[in-house]
Amino acid sequence: MKETIDGKALVYCDGAFNTPEGKTAHGLVRFTERYEIVGVLDHKYAGQDAGMVLDGKNYGIPVFKDFREAISSLGAEKRPVSLVIGLAPDGGRLPIEAKKVIKDALEMGLNVDSGLHDFLYKDEALMAIARANNCRVRDVRRTPDRDQLHFFTGKIEEVDCLNIALLGTDSAIGKRTTSWILVHAFRKAGLKAEMVGTGQTAWMQGAKYSMIMDSCINDFVSGEIEHAVHEAWKNESPDLIVIEGQGSLMNPAYPGGFEILAAGRPDYVILQHAPKRLEYDGFPGYVLHPIKEQINAIETISGKKVIAVTLNHEDMTKDEILPACKKITEETGLPTFDVLEYGADELVEILKSYVQ
Repeated sequence: MKETIDGKALVYCDGAFNTPEGKTAHGLVRFTERYEIVGVLDHKYAGQDAGMVLDGKNYGIPVFKDFREAISSLGAEKRPVSLVIGLAPDGGRLPIEAKKVIKDALEMGLNVDSGLHDFLYKDEALMAIARANNCRVRDVRRTPDRDQLHFFTGKIEEVDCLNIALLGTDSAIGKRTTSWILVHAFRKAGLKAEMVGTGQTAWMQGAKYSMIMDSCINDFVSGEIEHAVHEAWKNESPDLIVIEGQGSLMNPAYPGGFEILAAGRPDYVILQHAPKRLEYDGFPGYVLHPIKEQINAIETISGKKVIAVTLNHEDMTKDEILPACKKITEETGLPTFDVLEYGADELVEILKSYVQ
């Protein structure tokens, strides 16, 4: 039986699994220490294994057409204690259809976790059902009270382990997944590594040190990033900290990364890139800036070097991956790796040379 923080969970991702809007579900299917994922809800892939749909690998996580089929099929042994909303749509809004499933889940006594901007605690009808059935409802993106938030202090300068920011050339491009793969590979190599999460999915995956950047009050974003990095360093004494990136510097809707560079004070940057992606995710007509231009922007803003590129192989055949890595290396002069397909051992060897 898998040891988890919050037990068995069913992930709602209807109509969005295996698309950019299902990236929260994807992260949970691939890895989470918070839950044991027992199923995914998406009628499009009902009857299939979620891992086979996503990565061509059998993860033993079935996809169900709806909530009631899932509960009936899973039985008592694998009955979930939570329903997790695995959607990540542009704007973070909760579909009406999802609320119907949440209502069913609460009526059956399941806890509900949502990382969207439409907060469930404000829906009195749903909360009345939750109270009647003693269910816990968590709005992961709900901003903590101001007295719980941290302002930037400069204590980040005490951090003396290798500190890497894993940024991207776009949103929904695999920064979080690559961050976890890198952390796990570092640990496998016998070194200590910690992930600093900056989004709701990293928290749902069990990132011990995290903040949720896109819903944090602006005055405290830098302080919360600093605090998470400093706490990870102070408490764990790691050899490596990896800060998960958000959006991208030049994304028109999600211009993330400035605060991570300014407040997280990384020593170096690794950049995630999808060569087949021509426009910013969800914004047709907004042409993705060339990778060399994005590298130049990062290095100019931060004064820190981009030391490697990690490749997202979306829309590629396997035969295209290594030639694409070679092409990026020729274009940028940087070593390029597809860690999702081939693992992160080679990248770990490079990073080990930077560990003090």
